[in-house]
Amino acid sequence: VQLQASGGGLVRAGGSLRLSCAASVRVAGINPMRWYRQAPGKQRELVAGITSDGRSNYADSAKGRFTISRDNAKNTVYLQMNSLKPEDTAVYYCNAVIILKVYWGQGTLVTVSS
Repeated sequence: VQLQASGGGLVRAGGSLRLSCAASVRVAGINPMRWYRQAPGKQRELVAGITSDGRSNYADSAKGRFTISRDNAKNTVYLQMNSLKPEDTAVYYCNAVIILKVYWGQGTLVTVSS
């Protein structure tokens, strides 16, 4: 199983980015798929997750600004990030648990300038 994250980049505070996580397997049955992030010098933290039936949950820091979604036909999960803040700067990783095994994407760097 491979997870390919993309979409990171440099953006000014208040801007938006959309991250994508393309899976090498069908995502329709993966429950859940999640986005994590790791800022320099900090532990990796959960940002958002989405179940196979489309239910989502968010970290408090992401609520109201980020939206996780999935396109089962494209085997891709997205993270739409709006109103970005400098504290959102981190490497973002997608994550999937398949038959009790955890898979991680390679990460995509998001840098938010003030």
